[in-house]
This record gives sequence, C-alpha cells and structure tokens, in this order.
Amino acid sequence: MHSEATHGQEARVPTHVAIIMDGNGRWAKLRGLPRTAGHGRGADAVRRSVKAAAELGIGYLTLYGFSSENWKRSPTEIDDLMGLLRRYLLSEVGELHKNGVRVRVIGERDALPRDIVATIANAEELTRANTGLNLTVALSYGSRQEMTLALRSIARAAVSGQIAPEDIDQNLIGRHLLTAELPDPDLLIRTGGEKRLSNFLLWQSAYTELVFLDILWPEFGRAELEGAINEFIHRERRFGATGS
Repeated sequence: MHSEATHGQEARVPTHVAIIMDGNGRWAKLRGLPRTAGHGRGADAVRRSVKAAAELGIGYLTLYGFSSENWKRSPTEIDDLMGLLRRYLLSEVGELHKNGVRVRVIGERDALPRDIVATIANAEELTRANTGLNLTVALSYGSRQEMTLALRSIARAAVSGQIAPEDIDQNLIGRHLLTAELPDPDLLIRTGGEKRLSNFLLWQSAYTELVFLDILWPEFGRAELEGAINEFIHRERRFGATGS
C-alpha cells in the first residue's frame, strides 16, 4: 500500500514514519556513562518523538525498539533493556491512551519475558479503539523472520488446498505480514550515522524515502523530525515511473 505524496512544493506530512533508533550506546560512551544511561535517555527521545508525531499530524509511527539480533548482546544489557521496556510500558500507556494513541507491538513475543507480553497485550486492548496516532513498536523483530513466517503460513494454506499457487501475489503476502493493518512507510529515518536498514521493514520499505541522520538517538526531537519531513516533502516520489 502506498500513500503517495503529490508533486510540487505543498507541504505534505507523510502518513507513516518509521524510525530506526540508533546511537544510545555511543551517546553514553561519549559521556563516560554506562550504556544503560544511553537507553534511558533514548526513552526520553521516544516520548518527544511520539508527542511531536501526534502534533504534526502523522498517522502512523513505527519505532524499531529491539531487533531479533539484539538478543546477542550481553545478558546484563538485555536485562537492563527489558527492565527499561517494562518501566516504559507501565508508566506511559496511560498517558498514551489519554491522548488517543493506539499502541501495537510487532515481533516475536514468545522471546520476551511473560510479564512484558501480558503488559503489551493489556496496552493493545486498552488502546484498540483509539483514533489518534497509531504507534507501533517493533520488539524482538526481524524482517527476514517475518517474511519467512508469512511464506510458511501461505505454503501451508496452499498445501491444504485453501489457496492455489496462482492466488499468491504481493497483496496476499502483505496480508500475512505483521504489518498487515498498517500502510507502508512513506519515510524511514535512521539516527546514529549508519546507512542501512538492519533487517527492519524490508518488504514494506520498497518505495520508502530514506533519511539518514548523524545525530544520536538520545538527541533526537521535534526539530530533527521536522527536518526529515521537510526533506521528504521536497523529494519526488515516482514509484518506478519517470519524473514529471
């Protein structure tokens, strides 16, 4: 699904913004602080970004919180991250709900601690009817794994005769992805200076505009989000067609 921006200079806020939040550890290291301090300041940047996205009229915001590859980090750091996630969910969901934000989480939930899974389920149920910003957090998420699971599900349906091979098209695959209820991202921002997608929304980002920022995630806020949106507005999105 595309939410194609019109050509010209008129200001068009992207419908769906995705962010790879990178640089917490480096932010802490530069200041002689433990990595946990960087993650804590990163949570502050999440609050700022969610607030700014809602105020700017963005319909969908998807944040890459914890990748399936992040489980390779040290047990101590993982414990710290899970503790931070636990505290964030418990402290923020009420405020998000009050502001009309709908919360979703995508990823392999079975890998997360049981109490966090229960808290996520409660947050999703509490905010299900909200009509404001759609906030999606990717936790224990990997795009290749997502596509593998989707294709496995489609293959089972084909083997059982529920669908014919000829029925398999891009729309069918999209409906089996974890993001089936979301439009494809119009704009993907990555902080921290790296220029790669790191297994995030690979299928969904086929025609997404990419903006890479050197700023570290704990320093990200409304000004940086507006700057990325301004760059998006001035790009011509052709989706494979020739330019105007």
